[in-house]
Amino acid sequence: MTTTLLMAFALMLVLEGLLPFIAPKAWRDTFRRITELADGQIRFLGLSSIIVGLILLSILK
Repeated sequence: MTTTLLMAFALMLVLEGLLPFIAPKAWRDTFRRITELADGQIRFLGLSSIIVGLILLSILK
């Protein structure tokens, strides 16, 4: 279980690093726009990510 969790974390880091590596200007602009969102909007994005992730996990399992 620990190995799987660490592999998932490593894959997340690789995926998170792709956009800043490939298109740093687009990443910076996107990050700037995100920082200008209200707290509720950011929470909604986080909740949406959690729900999509859980759905994908349940489908793949």
